[in-house]
Amino acid sequence: MNNPSGVLLEAQGGEEQVAEFLSGIEPLAPPLAVISAVSSEQIPLVEEGGFIVRESGGGGGEVQISPDCDVCPDCLGELFDPADRRYRYPFINCTNCGPRYTIIKGVPYDRAATTMAGFTMCEECLAEYGDPGNRRFHAQPNACPVCGPRLTLLDPKGKSLEGDPLDTAISMLQRGRILALKGVGGYHLAVDACNDDAVRELRRRKNRDEKPFALISPGLAEIMEYARFDETEQRLLSGAERPIVLLRKRERNPIVSLVAPANGYFGVMLPCTPLHHLLLRDNFLALVMTSGNLSDEPVSFLDDEALQRLAGIADLFLTHNRDIHTRTDDSVIRVFQGKPIFLRRSRGYVPRGITLPSVQRSVLAVGGELKGTVCLTRGNLAFLSQHIGDLRNAATLRSMEETIVQLGRILRIDPKVVAHDLHPDYLSTVHALSLPGLTKVAVQHHHAHLASCMAENGLEGETIGVIFDGTGYGPDGTVWGGEFLVGGYGSYRRAGHLRPIPLPGGDAAVRAPFRMALSWLYMIYGELLFALPLPPVSELPASERKLFMRMLERRLNSPLTSSCGRLFDAVASIIGLRQKVSYEGQAAIELEALAESTVNADVYPFGITLDGGVQILDFCEMVQAIVQDVVTARPEGEIARSFHNTMAEAVVETCRKIRTESGIDRVVLSGGVFQNKLLTEGVFTLLVKSGFYPFTQRLVPPNDGGVALGQAIIAGRSVLCV
Repeated sequence: MNNPSGVLLEAQGGEEQVAEFLSGIEPLAPPLAVISAVSSEQIPLVEEGGFIVRESGGGGGEVQISPDCDVCPDCLGELFDPADRRYRYPFINCTNCGPRYTIIKGVPYDRAATTMAGFTMCEECLAEYGDPGNRRFHAQPNACPVCGPRLTLLDPKGKSLEGDPLDTAISMLQRGRILALKGVGGYHLAVDACNDDAVRELRRRKNRDEKPFALISPGLAEIMEYARFDETEQRLLSGAERPIVLLRKRERNPIVSLVAPANGYFGVMLPCTPLHHLLLRDNFLALVMTSGNLSDEPVSFLDDEALQRLAGIADLFLTHNRDIHTRTDDSVIRVFQGKPIFLRRSRGYVPRGITLPSVQRSVLAVGGELKGTVCLTRGNLAFLSQHIGDLRNAATLRSMEETIVQLGRILRIDPKVVAHDLHPDYLSTVHALSLPGLTKVAVQHHHAHLASCMAENGLEGETIGVIFDGTGYGPDGTVWGGEFLVGGYGSYRRAGHLRPIPLPGGDAAVRAPFRMALSWLYMIYGELLFALPLPPVSELPASERKLFMRMLERRLNSPLTSSCGRLFDAVASIIGLRQKVSYEGQAAIELEALAESTVNADVYPFGITLDGGVQILDFCEMVQAIVQDVVTARPEGEIARSFHNTMAEAVVETCRKIRTESGIDRVVLSGGVFQNKLLTEGVFTLLVKSGFYPFTQRLVPPNDGGVALGQAIIAGRSVLCV
């Protein structure tokens, strides 16, 4: 019997038979089964024969839901077998594969509680569903062409087009058209990745200037034509979760350069639904497969909503009549030291639980502002939601609210505590404070990053936390982002940080790296900076220079920041790489790609001073040396590499000083800057050489997508909640 607490089995037989049955439960479990524990007990013998599956229900509330996954090998074989009754059927599935989280409305996981409830199984499907020897036994999304969902091809006005929907869609893609495609967790926008005009037009219509597009290919052989991958990356690509994996580009590859401009990597995935397999096989080397939305909006998942929001982008809509209940974007991963790092944890992995170091009270954590996720805890498990998006508009806020309700319903979690960021103006914070009857716990942003990394690594006690990101609300009224913390779940102290400098124009400086470059240059050279032959200097018109100087001198709309992300921006600007950005982290991503183009071991000078017990990491000498290298025309790649080397050396030297006074040798690395593979590998390697025990994030993103996990464990242990 399947109940919310798990699976309850009754077996009888000889002693050896029962022992063999018990020993086979874990190794012979179905591919999608997750076994957290097995317990057994003897019960009075009842004379019964045969095999019975009782109705679901009853039990406790310890329910877990399987994520969505790709087509299993058996179903894939049937999909392309002309003799099979499900030949080329886009909704083929069995108990070993198919949609789960995105179609579930409630628990227990029965067909009536999914978006398949409206499809009555035909006699053949019903026979499979009721046969314990069939792999479709109790497969809730079970269907076939006779009784299941069907494809439809629509024009932008919602009118159904004649002909076979799939064949027509393939033909239109080959002719350079833009297709809106309904996937398992929402709509994607697709074009031929080898068609320059099509990719250019998609960028124009989607209002996405330079941010890389993801690619999807039919198989590994096709991916090898344009990208390189190792054994770990191959395993991730081919796994049932089907994430987007960042792969290094091959030189002179056939993919249009506009897919990922000024970037050393492609984001690539293999087909994640039967429909994707049918669309791609024998038809395309690769398709651009990007989220079906306008920039900064959540991915569209409702049919009417998609038609309305994407009508100005897509030429055609390949859709179907199986509803998506929960929108879920694609997961994104890159490999670091042979292991995956999540840049976005979503489809294929959510809502798998993350084991916490100990049991705690149930908490709802609402995350920060960027890369929004929410987290719910139950016992010693934390359930991090799918990627929601940047919480800067009402549409994304509604998506967050929907996610909280849906996740709480299917996991049967009713929290009494809500954790939120210290920043009072974040929409997530405003929402948390509006929830009645819940104890509110405010959590400092970088403390949450530290706790997130500690929690997934099962750490207790105190650690040194190197937390590097773009921005976070500091309790001292400044903008934090280059932090060395000492602490654990209960408390922390700021043991060190980057030297604070003005953030000229506030958020305007985030979008314009030249502003941060000028701020650093002014701190070093004063008004003489405008005599320097540097790209950021020429970016600011002469007529605006006095006003800009006054803004820095008087700190007008120029809060102090210790942000490491903004330091990356400044260096990218000084060497002439990027003066303005069109998406978050663009300058840093391009700086890393440039640094990877060369190899050198040079390290620029830097300073560390002790001020009131706090280590202040000062990069003024480094910036001066970079300026000199730019003036003398040192190759940009060498400068970028030396900058990364310097950052790694400076981090480790600061940790050494903190270890001397604290005795702590465990270091956790978190924050969006540690998505940078080159920097993270450099820091990690040097920490190990210096006798530290470093920890990185593997189960949740180091960026703000993992903040909710840290908030949740901090609030769960807070004295406010005892």
